[in-house]
Amino acid sequence: MKILLIEDELKLAGFIADGLTQAGHICDVVADGNKGLETAMIGHYDLILLDMMLPSLNGLEVLKNLRSFNNQTQVIIISALNDTEHVINGLDHGAIDYLKKPFELEELLARIRSVQRRSFAQDSLKLQVADLKVDLLTREVSRSGKTVMLSNREFALLEFLLANQNKVVTKSQILEKVWDINFDPGSNVIEVHLYQLRKKMDRGYDEELIHTVVGRGYILKGDVKQG
Repeated sequence: MKILLIEDELKLAGFIADGLTQAGHICDVVADGNKGLETAMIGHYDLILLDMMLPSLNGLEVLKNLRSFNNQTQVIIISALNDTEHVINGLDHGAIDYLKKPFELEELLARIRSVQRRSFAQDSLKLQVADLKVDLLTREVSRSGKTVMLSNREFALLEFLLANQNKVVTKSQILEKVWDINFDPGSNVIEVHLYQLRKKMDRGYDEELIHTVVGRGYILKGDVKQG
């Protein structure tokens, strides 16, 4: 998942961001309420982790503004404000969960997995394209029964291509969904990662699944089956 963490405790934010990255997620960190709201509105995130006590604009106001602008990105509140009134207030204003500080990283990851399962409630978490099999939750990938080892970024690329199978996706779309806010759009990092992904996915197989569409972007061709 691409996650925005709005947290002003820098040490805690770094700890959470490292844990999310190791778990295979992409994480942007913002330490200010106003900046967090702005980033959430212009970014394309699957989940927001939101502290309640923030400078410039508190977490509840961030949440209220998101919903008033019809931004429906799912929000988990993480806060030391753990009395019942604050929990009810956060949930009533649109948060999907409320995690009280201090908490264990594994508990946060478990709650994120729960959000993932709910997000895929209408679809299967296991997909197949030709002889390629992908489990979106366990992050297991195989082709013709052979395990394909992907980096976190490569898996995120593959997941995005699967979500847009048989559609051309542009570099800017990949940038929005798969890279963080500090990425330099002038670099060739996206091309390098796509080259590595295609090398792992297609080399040695008669049928190529990922294709470059010159002047437009990239496409994953094939009918995705849900298992």
